[in-house]
Amino acid sequence: MKKQQGFTLIELMIVVAIVAILAAIALPAAQDFLTRARVSEALATAGTCKTSVSEYYASEGVLPADINQAGCTNIQTRNVDATSVAAGVITVTLGNVGRGQQGNNIVLTPTVGVVPGAITEWVCTYSGAEKQFVPASCR
Repeated sequence: MKKQQGFTLIELMIVVAIVAILAAIALPAAQDFLTRARVSEALATAGTCKTSVSEYYASEGVLPADINQAGCTNIQTRNVDATSVAAGVITVTLGNVGRGQQGNNIVLTPTVGVVPGAITEWVCTYSGAEKQFVPASCR
């Protein structure tokens, strides 16, 4: 009897099919993870502006009227199209983060407390329909 050398065609086809199924499952999960990371980066951009708005309110006693008074920058990145400040409310417009999220807004609204010169809370809202890509604090 002859000894088998290597794999048969059917064995190779089964292996290719298994790899294809695993890739079909893993690819959407990886894309979702990447989109979440990009949206989180946009929220981190807003976080630096939160500090500037809080410092302005602590020193002046009023919320800044615009982005220049707040001391924030409006630098565009791949994930952020624009950052704006109006009456202390920070709005970050998402860039090309993927999965249909471009153009959606993350809005951070300050809550002024009873203590003078202090912002007690920031309320985060998201304008997009698919909220699973946004951190839990903005849902």
